[in-house]
Amino acid sequence: MTVFIALLPAYILSIFYRSFLSVIAGPVMADLGIGPAAFGLLGAAWFIAFALAQFPVGWALDRVGPRRTVAVAMAIGSAGAFLFAQASGPLSAGIAMALIGIGCSPVFMSSLFLFARTAAPVRFGLLTSLFIALGSLGNIAGAAPLAIVAAHFGWRGAMTAMAAAFLAATVLAVMLVRDPPPRPASAAPDEGLLQGLASILALKPLWLLAPLTITGYAIVATARGLWIGPFMTQVHGFDAVAAGHAATTMAAAMIVGAFIYGWLESRTGRAKAIVTWGTLLTALGFVLLALSGQNSHLTAVALFSLIGAAGFTYAILMAHARQFFPEHLIGRGMTFVNFLFIAGAAAVQSASGWFIAEQRAAGLDAARTFANLHWAFAALLLVSVAIYALAPPKPVKW
Repeated sequence: MTVFIALLPAYILSIFYRSFLSVIAGPVMADLGIGPAAFGLLGAAWFIAFALAQFPVGWALDRVGPRRTVAVAMAIGSAGAFLFAQASGPLSAGIAMALIGIGCSPVFMSSLFLFARTAAPVRFGLLTSLFIALGSLGNIAGAAPLAIVAAHFGWRGAMTAMAAAFLAATVLAVMLVRDPPPRPASAAPDEGLLQGLASILALKPLWLLAPLTITGYAIVATARGLWIGPFMTQVHGFDAVAAGHAATTMAAAMIVGAFIYGWLESRTGRAKAIVTWGTLLTALGFVLLALSGQNSHLTAVALFSLIGAAGFTYAILMAHARQFFPEHLIGRGMTFVNFLFIAGAAAVQSASGWFIAEQRAAGLDAARTFANLHWAFAALLLVSVAIYALAPPKPVKW
């Protein structure tokens, strides 16, 4: 409970900042004078900084503990949050998003580190899923509520309020987070940053998990965080608030999916099967969205919700990967996997912005452009899950 009370508010904000841009895309692009490609890079800046920070975060969790790691990083993130609200152009906005990414980078990993060090291994998947599900309230906050507040006070006013919330969450985390008891002395090597990374890369099963780790979360996060708003406004003529409600529906479905996946994993222990079938269902959702998403706004919202619920396998894939890490590399191992999740999101967000800009420059309308994007998402998921099918469900001797 202490972990939840201390770090859940910060994690809610972390989820908010990776998903809010789609809802205020129009006024942000107009105010900063940017197009789709630069907008994609703006979203990617958060993920790039977050991903690169995972390596020092993993080392710091193992060596200095979560308390100081969280305190330093979230102080940086608080400064970035206030800077974004005052950004005058794409450069300052991009720097601000990167600083926020650094601030958010240790929050989830510190929670997982504390779960792994203080709870029974069989409860890791359930605790992680619950934490992610509750943290996904940030997805809700970054949807219709943000659209409504921004409509009344402007996007800068809304983001100033969120920056104040980030500072408050920083103070709460610093006050309540405590480092776990030190590990008992063992024969395990006390590996440094590079040595630990080399040991992690030597774990062969991770290479089979890597493609889906890179693409699975990234695609769902990009659909929710960048493009559901523009899709609903440009293809179905929604205004900003109505598009925010559509994003809220998808966000709620993601929360439901996280709870269901956590329950299934705790009951069956079959993380690999859950992730495989969930990914296949997500790919099917994108195929159907490409085929019929432009025909009806109700169909589109329903399919985005299916994608959100089925595609939110993040926690279960993390629980699958966690089984392969030795005790002395838990912090670095989990942050490496999280690096793959977030680096994939940075790449997909940036590439998707470029993809849409190129499609529109070629003369395609919004409906055809987004349909092509959804076909590409489905193809990436199918290739990744085919490789993942070769991974062992549990640790084996190679």
